[in-house]
Amino acid sequence: MLKRTLPGLMGLVAAIALSGSSMTASAADSKTVEVMHWWTSGGEAKALTVLKDGLKTRGYTWKDAPIAGGGGEAARTVLKARVASDNPPDAIQMLGFTIPEYAGQGYLANLDSLAAKDGWDKVVPAPIQRFSKYQGHWVAVPVDIHRTNWIWANKKIFDQLHLTPPQTFDQLVADAAVIRKAGYIPLAHGGQPWQEATLFDSAVMSAGGPKFYTQALVNLDPTALGSKTMEKAFDQMRALRGMVDPNFPGRDWNLATSMVINGKAAMQIMGDWAKGEFVNAGKKPDVDYLCFQYPGTQGDFIFNTDQFATFKKGDATLPGEDAFAETVMDKADQAKFNQIKGSIPARLDVPSDGFDACGQKSMADLRSALKNGTMVGSFAHGHAMPDGPKNAVYDVVTHFFNSNQSSADAVKQLVDAVNEAK
Repeated sequence: MLKRTLPGLMGLVAAIALSGSSMTASAADSKTVEVMHWWTSGGEAKALTVLKDGLKTRGYTWKDAPIAGGGGEAARTVLKARVASDNPPDAIQMLGFTIPEYAGQGYLANLDSLAAKDGWDKVVPAPIQRFSKYQGHWVAVPVDIHRTNWIWANKKIFDQLHLTPPQTFDQLVADAAVIRKAGYIPLAHGGQPWQEATLFDSAVMSAGGPKFYTQALVNLDPTALGSKTMEKAFDQMRALRGMVDPNFPGRDWNLATSMVINGKAAMQIMGDWAKGEFVNAGKKPDVDYLCFQYPGTQGDFIFNTDQFATFKKGDATLPGEDAFAETVMDKADQAKFNQIKGSIPARLDVPSDGFDACGQKSMADLRSALKNGTMVGSFAHGHAMPDGPKNAVYDVVTHFFNSNQSSADAVKQLVDAVNEAK
């Protein structure tokens, strides 16, 4: 489990207090919708203005309740405290298995009438609907689809060193050696458990493919978890560890992205929310930066989808919550939002016009992955396994990345940790 320092706990307490006070104001103003989220980086905040403006056109004001923390761990902690005190926000950003957890306890509003009116069943991919629905009922609205198995590269560095996107992991290792020799950091990375778990998404997929990924990280099959193929995934993690700079511990993901934007580092392995930082910095794909798939995962789509759920207020859903859900699922708003944030729309009927080369590639790859059955949920971002085993695997992965543990020992620890967490 993640450990928190005293200052960190004090910060959460302060956030809870502030969120509580803002909820009091929200309750007093029926035309205000309080929204809790963790989108605080430059690109994320800019994208969020699209939803705020969309809600405003529907006659409601968005009351911001941001809880900083790229993986959403802090926001989940604050939400638990607010729900326990019977003071939930009107709406909150949620990931994966967190949605059915709260729906199963009866906290989330039923959105079936809105879904039927707008035909959500026909336009949202089935793997996304798995998390939007609980027992067949819509309880959350997806605003985007992110892909975690991306590599973002500084084009100037690649051109200078005559490098092309690596097609195999061995080629990636060789390119990293060339990059380091030229005086650049091969891989920008932030030493936080969720970021190391994001690397692990791609390493497992690269080592074994989508079928193995599903067996190991979705089905939690002990044979797959303890296999030689899983050892190969940890071998890749060890090689990646050798590509980062000494100052990586604790670095936020967007600061790592800035290292690539500013030419200090050549690459970053990160979901396509990183592209939002390039967009916010005025950079263009194939001109200033490159986007390509982690070698060995070409054609595979490891997804993470940000969704918003609205909380019940007694037996009724507040009018502002319906307007909020309609805003999130609006075709035009999804197009504008995702063009800024770096992701692609959760609706399949949004045209690719207006999206850059990376976005259009992701949209095409999504449709291909849906057809081929190679769209799988991200372990790192809560779309492969529930929180219990997820947190256990987080601990194994981050311990390995920050130690000299052997791959064989990590695999044994992985099997034991998952068995204990089930």
